[in-house]
Amino acid sequence: MTIRAWQGVYPAVTTKFRSDLRLDVAAMEKHFAWQIESGVDGLIVCGSLGENSVLAGDEKLEVLRIAVRVSARRVPVLQTIAEGSTAEGIALSERSAREGADGFMVLPGMRYVSDRRETIAHYRAIARASPKPIMVYNNPVAYGVDVTPDMFGELADEKAIVAIKESSDDVRRVTDIINQTSDRYAIFCGVDDLAMEAMLMGARGWVAGLVNAFPRETVAIHRLIMGGKIEEARRIYRWFAPLLHLDVSRKLVQNIKLAESIVGVGTEAVRPPRLALVGQEREEIIAIVKQALATRPVLPA
Repeated sequence: MTIRAWQGVYPAVTTKFRSDLRLDVAAMEKHFAWQIESGVDGLIVCGSLGENSVLAGDEKLEVLRIAVRVSARRVPVLQTIAEGSTAEGIALSERSAREGADGFMVLPGMRYVSDRRETIAHYRAIARASPKPIMVYNNPVAYGVDVTPDMFGELADEKAIVAIKESSDDVRRVTDIINQTSDRYAIFCGVDDLAMEAMLMGARGWVAGLVNAFPRETVAIHRLIMGGKIEEARRIYRWFAPLLHLDVSRKLVQNIKLAESIVGVGTEAVRPPRLALVGQEREEIIAIVKQALATRPVLPA
């Protein structure tokens, strides 16, 4: 599949586990299908929310195969490349392309905090080897490596790099990137509770987290904003905000999987070192989700 329009809602889907913590293929098939039927525009597998760091290489390819099979070319499927070395990243991208990935969301090399020169070299190497288009995932808050607007200007000659997942937690970056690079890149917001702000400033898409439990609301917000129906979008976004804040947490995986469980589309199973929430921490998330369900807005047709 050629990704014709890099825009819309791309869920960073959760990876489903059985009680013995092996991959739950049936649960992922069901969940990925529900996301697509709810109107999302693409799927991103094995990201941070997909518990990339606790998946073996073969498991990442298995999750990708499930998504590709379920999508049946209805929406593009991106594989996350978040390996420890540039060489490992290139190898996984090549294997993932053979398994049907339509593109890649690429992080800096994990564990080592690279400087500007090293970061640019990493992305150039993967871009030049990549058989598919790339979304650069910029998240200096979580990973310590910042791909700045002028660095994106320097990388603009790499044709394989077509999109940016902007997660610096600074909505001003959208304007700065556009001022630096014009319309060279498709910008996606990667922070749930900054999504509307980012889209109003020129982001085309939303790499979303709470979409895993609330896909129709997420899709509605994006479509209303793109259609210029700002007040309608704002009404839903304000209702959604307490839920969206759950994405901005070190425990976003546990938070969102608990929300999925309450909504009835998943379980709380996570792989160690993560553990499911307990006690007051868990009760607070349950209260937020139940309050949202009790006040769920009517969506436009």
